[in-house]
Amino acid sequence: MPGDLSERLVALFRWIDPGPSSSHLVSDVSGWWRDPEVLAGLGPALVEPFRAAAPTVVVAPAVTGLILGPLAATALGVGFAPAYKGGDGRVPAGAVSWAQSPPDFRGRRVDLGVRDRHLGAGDRVLVVDDWVTTGAQLRAVYAICATRGATVLGTAAVVRDCPAEVAAELRVRALLDADRFAA
Repeated sequence: MPGDLSERLVALFRWIDPGPSSSHLVSDVSGWWRDPEVLAGLGPALVEPFRAAAPTVVVAPAVTGLILGPLAATALGVGFAPAYKGGDGRVPAGAVSWAQSPPDFRGRRVDLGVRDRHLGAGDRVLVVDDWVTTGAQLRAVYAICATRGATVLGTAAVVRDCPAEVAAELRVRALLDADRFAA
């Protein structure tokens, strides 16, 4: 990845203290979306390690994935299928394949769903996410892909903050390691 993109990602990132009711800081990546050079560079940088594998679709979990997924898909010249989160009252219409994540770093389980018409047997999937800590949501997306008969090629992430064995299992290729974002 070009060093200037790496440096811009770090410079535009912030940790936010959500207040006394929270036991942890919250990542704020909104600066990434405001910077046109970051937006232009993220898609190509994320997909580069997977380009030769010829993905046919990019799948990314909501919410940040709804930005990153299309950037990656555009860089590859393929389509994008969002993995919607259940329980927020905005369930996608039509047939949807659902999977529940294992507990994430906060102990939460998340229901994710992809419209069946957007993901099928023979698809070669690149999963994209902003920050990988436990891989919980990625595991749910991988399960949906398996249910639909699609092959997951791996995960492109902006930041890897997971143990090496999780990164290896989920074939995570990240632009940066979390230690660059010390709180």
